[in-house]
Formats: sequence, structure tokens, C-alpha cells
Amino acid sequence: MLRLYHLLIGSILLVSIPLAVKFLLPQFSPPNAVKSPTVAKLPNPNEGNIWQKILGNTPAPTNWQVAACKGNAPLLCVSSKGKLLGTVEINVYSLANDEDFQKKLVAAGIPPGNKVDYQSDKYQTQVLTALKAWVADHYAAFAKDRQGEYGKEIFFSAYPPEPVPVGKLQGIRYGFAGLKQKGGVQEQYIGHVAFDGSKLYVITTAFGPSTQTGKFDKLENLAIFQPYLYAIAADLGLP
Repeated sequence: MLRLYHLLIGSILLVSIPLAVKFLLPQFSPPNAVKSPTVAKLPNPNEGNIWQKILGNTPAPTNWQVAACKGNAPLLCVSSKGKLLGTVEINVYSLANDEDFQKKLVAAGIPPGNKVDYQSDKYQTQVLTALKAWVADHYAAFAKDRQGEYGKEIFFSAYPPEPVPVGKLQGIRYGFAGLKQKGGVQEQYIGHVAFDGSKLYVITTAFGPSTQTGKFDKLENLAIFQPYLYAIAADLGLP
């Protein structure tokens, strides 16, 4: 019965994606798409997989397992009966090395370097404004890249950014889908981004040929795991 419920979730997601295209497609045609900023990730060559330190509860479908992958790569492994189904990647960026996000904070009314309580209600609106601007640039960069690669063969639909908790941090959930003109899903991308005052946390997973890490091989498995990923992100040990 639970398995049938999961399949229904996946079916609903696949059906609802095309319906959003005609309403959301225009935001994927910016006149001057902005490239995502290139910033240095925090080094952790000998610290192990960061998921081992921040994982809280790890709910999963029946007979599925969720655990930090072995090694130092920042990947969360999702498996069933010993078979790897997919991974979720987390990248951590230092604010000191990210001039682009520093500018977004300033534009939102939070000059970096000031000692402020990013957990207080007073600053939540400003933080969300900066994160939404980050997501908007991310969408623009993806749109430009995919339009150049696929042309008119693929339609892209952006998910409206949604404020959500990422651990104890206020974050944004975002993503998009690429839909084939002849039917079917080319790719689907799901992300969370949050900021703790000194570091930017970006959690991603996807289905599609363009993704190298943080991906599921089957769209159905990603659709089934999606609500569990939301619950895992909300219970992370962040900051």
C-alpha cells in the first residue's frame, strides 16, 4: 500500500510539471542571463564526508536506506537492498570568498562583517531576499546553458522559490524541470540553499544526463524520494 502511495506521488509530480510550463516558461527567457558566481568551496580534504556531521533524522521509503556515502566526497547515498539509487550533494561556500553573495546581502540591507544575529526575526526577511536573488541568478544561468545546448527541443519550467527550514536556518527550496517537446522529462533538478552568517550551504540532487554528482538514475526514484529529502533537509544539524 505504501509503495502504491509513492508511485502516486511520482505520477502526480510528472503530470503537474507540464501544466506549469506555460505559466513559468517566460522567466526562463531572460534578456541577459547571469552566470552563477564561481567561488571557492571550503577545504575539507581530511575531514571526511560532511553529511556524517550534520545528518539528523533520515526518513526513507520502506526498504530504502539513507546514509553518508563512504569517503570524503560530500554525498548522501540513497539505496535499496544494497543497490545505489541516487545521491544528494552538499557544497559549502565561505562568504569571505563569495563577493557576489556579499553584494546580495548588502542590497538586502545586511552589510557583511557586521555582527548580527542571523537567527533573529529582524534579519530573516533580508536573508531571504538575498537567497532569492541568488536563486534568480542560478535560474538565469541554467536557462542560458540549457537553451544553448538544446535549443527549442526542451521546454524549461522553474519551480517558484519556497522559504523552508534547512536545519535551524532559514533557507530556500528551488528547482526546475526540462520537458521534451515529444513528451517525457529530460531532467529535473531540486535544490536547497541556506546561509548561517559566514557560510552558504547548497544541497542538490537531480535526474538527467547533464548532472555528474548528486543525481538519481531513474526519475521515478527521485520523485519517490523527494518528500523524504525535504524532511531530511529540515532536520539537519545546521548551523
